[in-house]
Amino acid sequence: MSRRLAAVLALVATLAGLVGLVVNAVQWFPNGLLAIGLLVVAAVAAFQGLIRTGVPRTVLWVAGALALIAAVVALVLHVIQYGGLGAVILISAGVVLARQAFSVHLHLPPAQRPQRAVVVYNPKSGGGKATTFHLADEARKRGIEPIELKPGDDLVVLVKGAVARGADALAAAGGDGTQALVATIAAENDLPFACIPAGTRNHFALDLGVDRDDVVGALDAFVDGGEKRVDLGLVGGRTFVNNCSLGLYAEAVQQTGYRDAKLRTLLETASTQLSQAGAAAGPRAAGPGADSTRELRWTDADGRPQSSAAVILVSNNVYRLGTVIGSGTRPRMDAGQLGIAVMLAPAGDGGRRQPMRQWSAPTFVIDSDGDVPVGVDGEALVMPTPLEFTIRPAALRVRIAPHHPGASPAATLPSGFVDAVKRLWRIAGGQDPAAFAA
Repeated sequence: MSRRLAAVLALVATLAGLVGLVVNAVQWFPNGLLAIGLLVVAAVAAFQGLIRTGVPRTVLWVAGALALIAAVVALVLHVIQYGGLGAVILISAGVVLARQAFSVHLHLPPAQRPQRAVVVYNPKSGGGKATTFHLADEARKRGIEPIELKPGDDLVVLVKGAVARGADALAAAGGDGTQALVATIAAENDLPFACIPAGTRNHFALDLGVDRDDVVGALDAFVDGGEKRVDLGLVGGRTFVNNCSLGLYAEAVQQTGYRDAKLRTLLETASTQLSQAGAAAGPRAAGPGADSTRELRWTDADGRPQSSAAVILVSNNVYRLGTVIGSGTRPRMDAGQLGIAVMLAPAGDGGRRQPMRQWSAPTFVIDSDGDVPVGVDGEALVMPTPLEFTIRPAALRVRIAPHHPGASPAATLPSGFVDAVKRLWRIAGGQDPAAFAA
């Protein structure tokens, strides 16, 4: 199905469903309105449960199940017409069709095939994906030299050695820490870079527009792929492709689920710690422990000096945070801006603080009274302050396989219901959704 047809059907199905809900609610008022509300609550709770973990997911799913059972009972007792259930089904179909309409596939400018491409792979990353998919053999079939990262090897030495021998393109198959180190060397030498999604979560691959389920196919980036330039973040002389976290990072990294969902676990840890601290937390609270309680000082978006953050997240381009659609992803990787998200510690004087602040800037500085723990692309480091974060616009030449999306899934997704309707209308009128990613 074409995206244009999907957009048309999404609009029709959603409109028909909304009209059906209104008609049913009016005809069976007030019981009909209550039953419709139960169906909506069940749908929303189920969806929210899918994007959460732990106790919140269980609570949401139980609430959704109870709401659905209540709605079914209402159907049996004829409190609500079957047309009301049909309306909810139509709206659900509209959502599914809308996601298809918003799917994106950028047609990147073709790039010359490298003659001596190299892929460095970690056989243990992602539960052994490189081994499972016979990455080394598949690379050789495409004329790409595979280099295995063995225990005790220095990744930087391996990659720089490959460049010295004449490598004209670099690929990394491993976690985001590995991706960052190889990308740094590629950017320093202005060489094409390919991200092979052989890690666990592959956040960088996702936001670049690489199909995370196609490990072998990502190698085609050096066969007939297109090229685009993306930004890189820099802190204390170290490149990061995703984000750097401070504050409660020391607690978050110890969570069993951290490696599988770094950003989400980090924010959930912050929320838990803040709830436990309550109003008794002092103005210097930045997490328990000698190192993590060290006060962090920075300047906010309005130029005012601040401190006492529970979590500070500085990212290579801006994340969508706190939204249902596309949360935890970056719509763009070439905007030339750092994303800055700060979760504040509660005020010790009983005053209120805004729990989350988010803005963007080309530079950002965090100061303290000594060294502080920092999570750089998931790697635990201790770095001296002040920490100066900068963005390197268009620093990295990225190759993407022609059959991969070429853009983040968040690039075309709307920010809300009204924006969704506007975008669907434009796609139904013939506009390519790729235009939203520009």
